[in-house]
Amino acid sequence: MKDLRIDKINRQESITIRVNGQEVTAYPGETVLAALVAAGFRGLKQSVAAGETRGAFCGMGVCFECIVTINGKPNQRACMYQVDDNMEIVLA
Repeated sequence: MKDLRIDKINRQESITIRVNGQEVTAYPGETVLAALVAAGFRGLKQSVAAGETRGAFCGMGVCFECIVTINGKPNQRACMYQVDDNMEIVLA
């Protein structure tokens, strides 16, 4: 996937996270949501009622639309967690 980050911003050395088993580049200080969006992930979960793909809405921990599994812990808001090297993320 194409990295959607702004090239002109100086960042620290990259780290690697895994999203559904796929290695993804992230940077310390980014939220899981920011790393997912920058890597091109849009659909993060399926709605319970209709099975539709859902993505981030508010990005600040209010709406619960960015729920993912982080390091085996389900129902975590991607916008509220900072990335960590070798973090495992599962999108539903």
